[in-house]
Amino acid sequence: MTTLITGGRAAMAEQQHESNLTVLLALGANLGIAVAKIIAAVVTGSASMAAEAAHSIADTFNEVLLLVGLRRSGRPADRRHPLGYGRERYIWTLLVAVAIFGMGALFAFYQGVETLLGHRTADEADPLVGYVVLGVSFVLEGISWQQAVRQVRAAAREEGLPFLAYVRRTDEPTSISVLLEDSAALLGLLLAFAGLGLHQLTGSAIWDGVGSVLIGVLLTAVALVLGRINLNLLVGNQADPRIVTDVRARLAAAPEVEWLVDIITMTVGADQVLVCARLDFRDDLTAADVERACVRLSHELRERHEEIDEVFLEPVPRDDPDLRARVVARYGGPLGEVPPGTGMGGTGMDVGHAAPPEPPEPSAR
Repeated sequence: MTTLITGGRAAMAEQQHESNLTVLLALGANLGIAVAKIIAAVVTGSASMAAEAAHSIADTFNEVLLLVGLRRSGRPADRRHPLGYGRERYIWTLLVAVAIFGMGALFAFYQGVETLLGHRTADEADPLVGYVVLGVSFVLEGISWQQAVRQVRAAAREEGLPFLAYVRRTDEPTSISVLLEDSAALLGLLLAFAGLGLHQLTGSAIWDGVGSVLIGVLLTAVALVLGRINLNLLVGNQADPRIVTDVRARLAAAPEVEWLVDIITMTVGADQVLVCARLDFRDDLTAADVERACVRLSHELRERHEEIDEVFLEPVPRDDPDLRARVVARYGGPLGEVPPGTGMGGTGMDVGHAAPPEPPEPSAR
């Protein structure tokens, strides 16, 4: 018997609105910056400026991809997609990583190599235009960057995590994408300014080419980091270890449950967690008792953690050899023997026979 309960999504609406604001602000800034950089690149003939123009064009295109991902991933579950469309957001964000490399990094490498090989030796026509555009771009990118940092910091505080730990563990990659893009843009502007200035001071276009190559390296690094984040989410990450530990303790301590045989959690979208557990219920319970216990436990888990979107609870015997073999293969031992630090341990109790530890504060999303 399996019980499924659909969780509420009130917390997702506020974060969705904040993500939309962050992306729209970045879109407006990048569009204006891209136009200005294109004009400056044509006027100055600078390879670094041309690389930065390609960078801003890629960023503008990426914000459109992020907006599409936000819209499509927010659709409700239906017959063909019973767990919803949450993971589609990760696909679109992964495409952003591909675009950063394909549209930004490769063009920057091309411009830099062309200059270093001596194919672009003309003097800069009017570097002052480039300096002005770089300065204005830095201000606009800084505004967008501040919004992204503010959103990520607020989300990290709500999760009770340090800033960098939240970046590594978040299941909401949209704001992280904007933050990485804007951080790379600010660093790229400094590199372009250095390349433009050294070219003017020394009269050698080599510095301009070096600046362009370094911008390509920077964009490649951002694309790899962003791609890695979304790859992990697409493969199927376990839920936050703190949620797993609390869910495990609560199920094990339920008066109707004798043994927690197995538990699987998976992130199925931003702020959406799937919980599947196999429980050995007391033998003196009737079928109706087990049904009511499953419903009650599902409600309790969802009320405690708003991230939990779906709960499946399955009654099973604890001594089934096939189930035991699956658990051992997945976690290295029965749940009561899994060592702390694995994401499944840390409660310090023999599962099914001890009261849970003092629960953490409810998560606010």
